[in-house]
Amino acid sequence: MERAIVHMDLDTFFVSCERLVNSQLKGIPLIIGGGDRGVVSSCSYEARTFGVRSAMPMKMALRLCPQARVVKGDMELYSKMSHMVTEVIEESAPLMEKASIDEFYLDLTGMDRFFGAYKWTNELGARIEKETGLPISYALSVNKTVSKIGTGESKPHGHREILPVGVQSFLNPLSIKKIPMVGKATFELFSRVGIRTIGTLSEMPVEVLQQMIGKNGVDLWKKANGIDNTPVIPFSERKSISKERTFSSDTMDVAEVKSLLSGMAEQLAHQLRSEKWLTSTVVVKIRYANFDTETKQCKISYTSSDHTLARVALDLFNKLYTRRMRLRLVGLRLTDLVPGSYQMSLFEDSAQLISLYQAMDNIKNRFGKDAVGRAVGFNFSR
Repeated sequence: MERAIVHMDLDTFFVSCERLVNSQLKGIPLIIGGGDRGVVSSCSYEARTFGVRSAMPMKMALRLCPQARVVKGDMELYSKMSHMVTEVIEESAPLMEKASIDEFYLDLTGMDRFFGAYKWTNELGARIEKETGLPISYALSVNKTVSKIGTGESKPHGHREILPVGVQSFLNPLSIKKIPMVGKATFELFSRVGIRTIGTLSEMPVEVLQQMIGKNGVDLWKKANGIDNTPVIPFSERKSISKERTFSSDTMDVAEVKSLLSGMAEQLAHQLRSEKWLTSTVVVKIRYANFDTETKQCKISYTSSDHTLARVALDLFNKLYTRRMRLRLVGLRLTDLVPGSYQMSLFEDSAQLISLYQAMDNIKNRFGKDAVGRAVGFNFSR
């Protein structure tokens, strides 16, 4: 049976949310971000015409578009609106995967036996826009890769169906940058040998691609040929992630405990970024030698950054540890999670800090989570 996979993506999601609560922002260049040293988290299509892009330093964005209106960003609002969209889709779709705060995959395989899958998708898209007020783009095709590319080619506020017989003719003229796994470095590598379109890439011997980029060459060749068997993974809302350490012998070494907490914050922040979550609540737990257990929590702006989480965790510990008694256990828990990337959380942080975290994550992903870390948390957390 031919698969029927839909990719849905809310158009300039942060911008659309801000315009829902403030109609004066409609139709003007709008940048979501924070501070002169921060970066662009999102921007309107009006701002994009001036060359503004996500992840661009704010100073550069405002040089390109000085008339733009800047809004710091409200993750509480974005989370609420994302949840509304999720509920609308869940009520109707037989199988849904929430890929990020504003992106969804639906598996409609077999629905054509009863009614047209594309007609059903159009009706769902109209319902989402009516009930939430948010514009959405989407595409229906045979797998995740083709439908995601189709959505990208339909933006803004568009939709399309790419039938099996038309998959290759749709993909061939497009730039290889349209394939989700192709980044800047890969694009430049292939461009140097004349491979710039998906059509050219699809005709390359798979062995050559393997020699150029290793095992990913096979996956890239498959995607260029419209092949992707990745399943739609059923959505389930994750509530929290945590780490605990029971000491081999009870301790009053505050420096050791703080170093351990810092290491836990770094490890959990890396997990958040790897799994594309943001947290808004930090909980510290301690257990004294007499087994008395106490916790303290703090609400924060949505984030997945090491330095923010470590700072809050240490502050909570200082307020929590009030008895001069040995500790048996210490733990850190991050709750109230929402789908989202680290990029979304950096309304105040600098472009240099983003680059640092991305570099550290790349090293950890390649060589293991213990390959690099902050010195303050290295001795006791690993």
